[in-house]
Amino acid sequence: MGTPLFVKVCGLRTERDVDAAVEAGADAIGLVFAPSPRRIDAATARRLAARVPDGVLTVGVFRDQPLDEVRALLDGTGTRAVQLHGQEDLAYYDALRPDGRTLLRGVAVKDAVPRHGERGEDILLLDAPVPGAGEVWDRTGKQLPAPGLPWLLAGGLDPRNVAEAVRTARPWGVDVSSGIEISRGVKSPELIAAFVAAARGARTMS
Repeated sequence: MGTPLFVKVCGLRTERDVDAAVEAGADAIGLVFAPSPRRIDAATARRLAARVPDGVLTVGVFRDQPLDEVRALLDGTGTRAVQLHGQEDLAYYDALRPDGRTLLRGVAVKDAVPRHGERGEDILLLDAPVPGAGEVWDRTGKQLPAPGLPWLLAGGLDPRNVAEAVRTARPWGVDVSSGIEISRGVKSPELIAAFVAAARGARTMS
């Protein structure tokens, strides 16, 4: 069976969203602080993060925001990991590393696939050219990270296509946001449960 697939459910905005992800068995939940229809404020994030059990990683998602703002939001909400989804350089990652949080690097793949660890990240997230748009990106001919490296496949995944994506791309984990929504920014508990089950089922069978 190998290592269990890591599943991150992103863009959660309500208590119902968080409870559904935890009950479905997600390994991580993403709270968006970057400009997005899924963006939440610090008070909401603090309330949601407090519902998450210790075994589930809470991830704050940012894009090209001032370092002091990022650190203040992470500290103020109790978020245990940080995902940077912009043009942040190595110095930016190095500045966050002493805080002891898990570092995720989100990359919108347009041409060449970046190498894991180029920014000192713990986990690399490979996303569609337009993140959050629900678009599947073309992985044909792309040199994906080697098996075993901690990387997440994202971009247009949903309960119907995630199993095939896991079998073909062989990621360490997957990330979903728009694929579990009934309208933009509005999550479905049923789709969250279906996504996690389909993703994990694909790894079990492979």
